[in-house]
Amino acid sequence: MDALRLVPAAPSVGGALYLPPEAPLAMPVQSLREGAPPARLPIATGSLAARRTFVFGITLVLSVIAAYQMYQVLAVGGLTALETVILALFVILFAWIALSFASLLGGLIAQVTGRITPLDIATGDLPAISTRSALLFPTYNEEPHRLLARVQAICESVAATGTADRFDVFILSDTTDPDTFVAEEAAFLALRGRLAEPRIFYRHRAKNDAKKAGNIAEWLQRFGGQYEQMVVLDADSLMTGDTLVRLVAGMERNPGVGLIQTFPVMVNATTPFARVQQFAGRLYGPLIAYGLAWWHGSDSNYWGHNAVLRTRAFAQSAGLPTLSGPRPIGGHILSHDFVEAALMRRGGWAIVMAPTLGGSYEESPPSLTEYAARDRRWCQGNLQHTGVLPARGLHWVTRLHLATGIGSYVAAPLWLLFLLTGILISLQAQFIRPEYFPKTFTLYPQWPAQDPVRAAYVFGGTMALLLLPKLLGYLAMLPDRTARHGFGGALRAFISMLAEIVISGLIAPVMMLIQSVSVIQVVTGRDSGWSAQRRDDGTLPLRATLRRYAWHTVFGLLLALAAYEVSFSLFAWMTPVIIGLILAIPLAQWTANPAAGRRMRQHKLLLTPEESGPPGILGRANALAAEFANDDPRPAIALLFAEPALLAAHRAMLPQAAARKRGKIEVALVVGLAKLDECDTLAEASATLSRAETMALLSDARGLDRLSALDRTQTSLKNVR
Repeated sequence: MDALRLVPAAPSVGGALYLPPEAPLAMPVQSLREGAPPARLPIATGSLAARRTFVFGITLVLSVIAAYQMYQVLAVGGLTALETVILALFVILFAWIALSFASLLGGLIAQVTGRITPLDIATGDLPAISTRSALLFPTYNEEPHRLLARVQAICESVAATGTADRFDVFILSDTTDPDTFVAEEAAFLALRGRLAEPRIFYRHRAKNDAKKAGNIAEWLQRFGGQYEQMVVLDADSLMTGDTLVRLVAGMERNPGVGLIQTFPVMVNATTPFARVQQFAGRLYGPLIAYGLAWWHGSDSNYWGHNAVLRTRAFAQSAGLPTLSGPRPIGGHILSHDFVEAALMRRGGWAIVMAPTLGGSYEESPPSLTEYAARDRRWCQGNLQHTGVLPARGLHWVTRLHLATGIGSYVAAPLWLLFLLTGILISLQAQFIRPEYFPKTFTLYPQWPAQDPVRAAYVFGGTMALLLLPKLLGYLAMLPDRTARHGFGGALRAFISMLAEIVISGLIAPVMMLIQSVSVIQVVTGRDSGWSAQRRDDGTLPLRATLRRYAWHTVFGLLLALAAYEVSFSLFAWMTPVIIGLILAIPLAQWTANPAAGRRMRQHKLLLTPEESGPPGILGRANALAAEFANDDPRPAIALLFAEPALLAAHRAMLPQAAARKRGKIEVALVVGLAKLDECDTLAEASATLSRAETMALLSDARGLDRLSALDRTQTSLKNVR
């Protein structure tokens, strides 16, 4: 259905208020070379020092035990150079696993005791709020009908709480596709008409510097002064009115808090890949979130969306600097959220996570390919944090957040190096003769040798540490009857857990190679850019999948051949990695298939409570998205000039000439205007103009004037005929 037809009456352009009066808020760029250490903020109940001692103590003990055992495995005949390398890699990777495990144990303690933070916003009667907040929806080439359906569902949910007058909504567009741009405006006008609500605003940014972070910064510098809080939401975000009110109340009651991060639950998974992510996040995620909140306290982190921020605190403390040097390491910071949280904490504001507060939702990429595209951007952004890590005045826990973000991507090439070094050690033991006359005098030659029995124990212990958190997440869910029923029952949830382990295990080595290549690309200077994300269907033609994943398969075959040539036992030990790589093509194709995802759901495999009993806001948003979906969208120029009300509103929403983008858009505008001289109809213009040229013409009054003249000429010719 065409969203524009839902407008009950054409808006009055002269009286329509598409943006509120400006209330500028200064947002100074923060220095990384200057800054005082942040004040201590005892937000967490109990002893935060004891909690951190527990987490890092468990991590240290497990890592020391594992390092000693691995040393005993390798040092049977004395450590060779390669064995020293593999020991160092093992200790680093194991410590990473041990820290995650220790944090999850903290989450189990927090869930059992209920002692996390004292904000007290998740339970009790809905509190009254007195301040005004803005709901921000940054969007970049997203499907307008889906975005506006979520906006409407949130607005209706907020209205049901009786606090609609406390919230304004801003759709902050950075869209560069002209068809999506005009469709956004049409959907925005339709939404205003349906809700009869003037407190929903739309702004298309003429110059989309610094991506999402720049989008929000521009809003702050124009409108931020009117609002005490801002709630940042992604294009796939949903939050209930109840949750929004409680978040705002938490900020009002705790003046020292600068940010409260919710734990978003994944929903709307349609493919096997998305269902695996959704199930894992729902079953194991709560313990992880509880653990982070338990020992982070007031020094928590920000994930960039589904969070409430104190507007002035953010503006005063979180103005992002431009990193020195060329991209991809230099330039605007892509993974801005970690850095913003670090700077706010440095500014003396508490950053708190609220894992007990429900009603917060997001979506997962539908395929491995889409996930990898987003992950590539995150990889670049996280590696940029190497330039932020030494900044003066940062709290040590927020430095740890930055370091773990970097480590989450560096771990992939380290894992790959660990595997390859293991093969080289086996080759050394199998084919290379011992060194009878080493440079250092010894009584015996140095034979490369390992203890296979102890090695099996080390391998088993490492795998147990990887899988035990999944089992703990499952066991923690069982006492909750509602959650247990939502997962399909105890037995079905257990079967789903096994399926998730198998599928995730097969995907892991493919992601290892993808992330390793991403790290290499960033280090060697390749910029990722910023592409729009597909939400529902991640399928690719088989030829495209073959082209993208053939080298993973070839690498897996070479790895299998090398391992088998060394020994069958090495081949068997590496089988989980080898199988995942060899099956990369069918795995990527199958996990992106919505039909396979539907069959999983029909058999209640990888089921989650939000699927068993969808929350009201989720059902409403999905119903609206289905209702407003347009199966036959008109191109931008045709849609704009077929609807006078839309054209008038579009003119009214154009930015001032001084704010328009220069450089490339000016070139595209000049070329587009020249091309219009050769066109006789709007249809011919649509076919002739490039996307950039169409966008430039639609974003400039001169371009619209020329298109309007072409439309009038076309209409006159029709009347004459």
